[in-house]
Amino acid sequence: MATKKSNEQTSPSVASKASAILSNPKSTPAQKSVAASALTQAPNKGKK
Repeated sequence: MATKKSNEQTSPSVASKASAILSNPKSTPAQKSVAASALTQAPNKGKK
C-alpha cells in the first residue's frame, strides 16, 4: 500500500517554537516528540 503525501505544513512561527523546545534540555520527552512531529511538516528551504 502506497503512502499518501500530506499537504500539511507547519507555519514558520510554530516551527521556530518547536526548534526552541528541541534545543531546551529541560523539555520533556513528550514535548520533544510533538515538536519533532511539527518540524517534519515544516516546508523544506533547500540550499541554493
